[in-house]
Amino acid sequence: MKLLATTNRYYLLLATLVFAVGSVVLYVGISLALRIEVDEQLLNQQREVMRSTRLKAGLLDIVALSAEPQPAGLRDTVLLDPTENVLVPYRQLSFRVAGPGPPQWVTLRKSLLETEDMVGLVLTVMLTVLGLLLLSLVWLNRWLARRIWSPFQHTLTALRGYDLQHQPVLALPPHTPIDEFSELNQALLQMSQRLEADYQSLKDFTENAAHETRTPLAIMQAKLEQLLQAQELRPATAELVGDLYSATVRLARLHQALTLLSKIENGQFPHVQPVQLDQVVQNRLRLLQDFIDDKELTVTSELRSRPQLRMHPALADSLVGNLLQNAIKHNHRGGGLHWVLTAEYLAISNTGPALAGEPARFFERFRKLNASSESPGLGLSIVQQIGRYYGYRVHYTFSAPDAVHTLRVEFGD
Repeated sequence: MKLLATTNRYYLLLATLVFAVGSVVLYVGISLALRIEVDEQLLNQQREVMRSTRLKAGLLDIVALSAEPQPAGLRDTVLLDPTENVLVPYRQLSFRVAGPGPPQWVTLRKSLLETEDMVGLVLTVMLTVLGLLLLSLVWLNRWLARRIWSPFQHTLTALRGYDLQHQPVLALPPHTPIDEFSELNQALLQMSQRLEADYQSLKDFTENAAHETRTPLAIMQAKLEQLLQAQELRPATAELVGDLYSATVRLARLHQALTLLSKIENGQFPHVQPVQLDQVVQNRLRLLQDFIDDKELTVTSELRSRPQLRMHPALADSLVGNLLQNAIKHNHRGGGLHWVLTAEYLAISNTGPALAGEPARFFERFRKLNASSESPGLGLSIVQQIGRYYGYRVHYTFSAPDAVHTLRVEFGD
């Protein structure tokens, strides 16, 4: 529509310019033509006077005789009309006439009042016709442009509302009055079909991979736990098995986090129900109490409201759990953890050193504050993905004087 509006604007500017220039040319042309006609009448009268021995009455509007020399030739003048007491423009011609007596100067005058009235009338009619023609052309151009571009606007609207998860194939008419737009729609339909097939293949692969790798990881973890408990295991071997067990635990966490992210992106949590968020926070704090005690953290709360959010319970638990784990993990010993819940947002704050990098980058996948941490670095990515899934906004702030980090999840639009 912007291209159409821009085209119409330039077209209107060009038409207006042509209209303005044409009006000036028309006015000058008509005025010049009528002035030439008046000059020809005066010259004809001059020839008739020169052939006559006396001035014939009624030949001209005004005839003036003078014994004093007058400027010869044609020129404009203004005289007072005694009847209406107004100044009237005239075109006059002065020339010398030789006779038996002393020479006389004759001045012939022709009123331009009727000429100006004629110019005004003709110009009014012509400008009215040109104006109507201009408006008609502009309206016709806009109507044709809208009619021609209507299929494109329909296609653009369909593309803007296209959602691969809920609408696998674009709903576009294969045939339109414009052949080029029909070809465009057919190409887009084929592209959406390929996208749907690739998306379904990727979704099936992710689900199958997540299902098939979960059991082997659980078996490996259980066997390694049993191996670590074996008394006949030598210390050197036990250390190697311990490292292998830690790597298996990290791999299991990574597998769980990536599976959750994949399910969120694929929209596999369609069912929602009212969730009491303050209860979710308190339940999670109870589960994490050992980690809180280990770091000797002081937990404070500010419950201003008890909102019920329509979410999938597993995603609500994951959202709160990742926020709290992040606040505990990046806190220092003896620090504080403070959470605030209102009807508009949930904010979780923790003490800790300032971040070394760009805060927005820590929402990226596999981005960790400490490279040696056993965390897969997906916690904040999961929080952000859940927020996008439900239309929540996630903000990070840091208060330098108090060294307090705050992650705030705003509900609603």
